[in-house]
Amino acid sequence: MMIERGLNFNAGPAALPEEVLLQAREDMLNWQGLGCGILEVGHRTPAFITLLEETTSLLKSILAIPKGFEVLWLGMPARMHFSAIPLNFLKDADKAGYVVSGMWSDMAFIEAKRMFPKGSYCVASAKESDFKDRPFEHQIENNTKYLYFTPNETVHGIMYSPPAEINVPLVADMTSCILSESIDFSRYACIFAGAQKNIANAGLSVLIVRQDFLNDGVTSILPLTLDYRTHVKHHSLYVTPPTFNIYLANLMLKWLEKAGGLSYFENLTQAKARCLYDAIDASSLFYGLVEKNARSLINVCFTTGSDVRDAAFLDFADSQGLLGLKGHRAVGGLRASLYNAVSMFGVECLVNCLQEFEKL
Repeated sequence: MMIERGLNFNAGPAALPEEVLLQAREDMLNWQGLGCGILEVGHRTPAFITLLEETTSLLKSILAIPKGFEVLWLGMPARMHFSAIPLNFLKDADKAGYVVSGMWSDMAFIEAKRMFPKGSYCVASAKESDFKDRPFEHQIENNTKYLYFTPNETVHGIMYSPPAEINVPLVADMTSCILSESIDFSRYACIFAGAQKNIANAGLSVLIVRQDFLNDGVTSILPLTLDYRTHVKHHSLYVTPPTFNIYLANLMLKWLEKAGGLSYFENLTQAKARCLYDAIDASSLFYGLVEKNARSLINVCFTTGSDVRDAAFLDFADSQGLLGLKGHRAVGGLRASLYNAVSMFGVECLVNCLQEFEKL
């Protein structure tokens, strides 16, 4: 049974496909005929271990993750990796370079400076543009173990990728863009992502880490729950994992594969962003907050230039069933997040809403 729902443009927790939610609703009561729901199944039962292994295999297949990488499903927020990454990978003589392109990469850099004040440095920053453009000038220091960056900044709506000539291992926070674009794993040592955008519900993060990079990491004592090697050794079962989240990730990956796979969603992401940005650029009322060459394909930040008019538009959009369009509190304005579960139909409805509001 399909139910009436709004069109969800929230930045995260974000939209989930209705068919996935309906399946989850059914499995709440009795999963796989076990007599209990998915929320109740033990994490060491054969049924759940099979699910966990299948979910890992699905992710490896969809993203084309090569051999030599480990995949971990962890019950920690993405922000916890801000400290776990330098603690796992940096030794005393190592350095870590950070590209600050928006709020999330800035937070990661601040946390790295707390953990390793002498070894963490800023490679490039967009702060001088108030995060309205991507950073350009890059300075890589000797003994740099990795370059950390955030490909898609959800708050400021900036897309960034390190120049091809930078050849140090990359570490990336792909929370808001994973599963919406292809990844060249030959450049990466570690990728992590919170689940609440394209993977599942909030409360789960996934880590994809190169084995040799992990094994060459810190040798000092770490809390076992923060040591990625612990979780590799125990196959993501050192502590009770967020079982329902992993189950939902399994459904989401199957939904993505059924819909056309990574290439389909990569093309769809570009088409959705183009549709919305074209409407904003053609408008005499709305305008984008980010330089065109730095615009995110996922989080479209825009405004009318007036807090009063922005608020009026939010009320109008809500009356049309378009939800979650308020900008982040640090930036203000408006924001539409175009994750995989947001359809082209939803974007077209938003464009129509913009145009109708402009006529008022």
